[in-house]
Amino acid sequence: MTQGTGPTVREATFSLLRELGVNTVFGNPGSTELPMLRDFPPDFRYVLGLQESVVLGMADGHAQATHNAALVSLHSAAGVGHAMGNLFTAYRNRTPLVIVAGQQARSLLAGEPYLFNDEAAQLPRPYVKWSREPARPQDVPAAIARAYHLAMTPPTGPTLVSVPADDWDVPCEPVATRRVSRTLRPDAVLIDEVGRALAGAARPAFVVGAGVDQEGAFAAVVALAELHRARVWAAPMSSRCSFPEDHPLFAGFLPPLREGIVAELTGHDVVLSLGAPVFTYHVAGAGPYVPPGTALYQLTDDSQTAAWTPVGTSVVTSLLPAVGELLGRAPLRNRPLPPARPLPAPVVESSVITQPFLMRTLAELRPANGVIVEEAPSSRQVMCSYLPNTRPESFYTCASGSLGHSLPAAVGMALGRPTERIIAVVGDGSAMYSVQALWSAAELNLPITVVVVNNGGYATVDRFAERFGMGKPVGTALPHIDFAGLARAQGCAAARVDRPEQLAPGLEAAFASTGPYLLEVVTAD
Repeated sequence: MTQGTGPTVREATFSLLRELGVNTVFGNPGSTELPMLRDFPPDFRYVLGLQESVVLGMADGHAQATHNAALVSLHSAAGVGHAMGNLFTAYRNRTPLVIVAGQQARSLLAGEPYLFNDEAAQLPRPYVKWSREPARPQDVPAAIARAYHLAMTPPTGPTLVSVPADDWDVPCEPVATRRVSRTLRPDAVLIDEVGRALAGAARPAFVVGAGVDQEGAFAAVVALAELHRARVWAAPMSSRCSFPEDHPLFAGFLPPLREGIVAELTGHDVVLSLGAPVFTYHVAGAGPYVPPGTALYQLTDDSQTAAWTPVGTSVVTSLLPAVGELLGRAPLRNRPLPPARPLPAPVVESSVITQPFLMRTLAELRPANGVIVEEAPSSRQVMCSYLPNTRPESFYTCASGSLGHSLPAAVGMALGRPTERIIAVVGDGSAMYSVQALWSAAELNLPITVVVVNNGGYATVDRFAERFGMGKPVGTALPHIDFAGLARAQGCAAARVDRPEQLAPGLEAAFASTGPYLLEVVTAD
């Protein structure tokens, strides 16, 4: 205690975080954050990122790995601005984060001082669930408690508290820890309607989204699909694995196109969406949202998503209690098993490394405890065919489509799950957004394998140019980048392969490494 009769704001805050099980701070310190870090508690860990977007991405991966909100320390307006791209991704990922942003001293704010944030609570919106700069220093610990509980209640997501630099040494009242419910029960009438529709369906289909894996409902959804012999699609652009992709009932990945989704779902009389929007589109389309005559039901814990869903019946609920109730209703008829998903085309041998060859080799060699963290947009469709994910919490990507998330997220994931082999599969364009994350991985000596898919440019943009009737656009080539050299310069072991016979030995060396290892794979497509 430095003055007064109570703890300081800093002491009360760290005591609260300790009780909440949050003992890691992800940050890049600036002058306005230094008072928070004075007498840093020995039972806390500070993880340094070399740019605020990297800091935010690492915290995102750590929160997803540990199932608890991660604490992020950012520097006033400029630091929050640097982090905004990955904050947008965390919001779309529904990752629980508590961001504590520095602010200039209250005694200076009237004069618009250097490094102050004029609208601290407004700057991160709309990509936070809640943001606030407390009216008094004494209110800071309670604001951080509120931010934590809001971040952790469904739908989970990031929150932000702006704290002036001179608040941390002010005496305050301690904040008691509390328990806040995080489970939503379904409306009894509506879940009964869903159960009756599913039991009476002739050809039911499921569409599973990231919420299934996020809410721990993976096994329950598999059991429900098997009970009803339902075909199961992954929702368009889903950021997690929510159903075993080698299961006989798995039908594949819905495209982010209205007409394509309708074509895939044609012939199914009941479609049940679980933990996913209805639907995520990437290009404009027209026509119905589901096939004519198809009844659509949605289970989601996000009331906002339920509100904008254009058709069908939405039940706002946590998935486990809802699926548990549906498991009690057997189908009213014997249904045949749906047709199996077609096998991907065989990988054609070549003198160069192709994307199918890379992904098939990764599938063959990845460790049993391997977890994929992906940000290789031009490789994603090939991954869906040749690198199946089969278990819960085994695949993560960015739900936003924004680049620069997954390399630092893999570092945070490795920090939170040190007994597993984290495998970051990132494109060459993506890697350059947050390559500084390799320094943090090296300093922490994390068991992470980074596979950089180097196809020499922004290949996804080139493909979209074709859709727009264009030739190759300007600004999409990325020649002359030495990714292995960048990794070594930051303390990571690294190698580069560009011939098929080099790929398997290169991956084996990367997976055998006890610390971080980057393998740059030069591909022909």
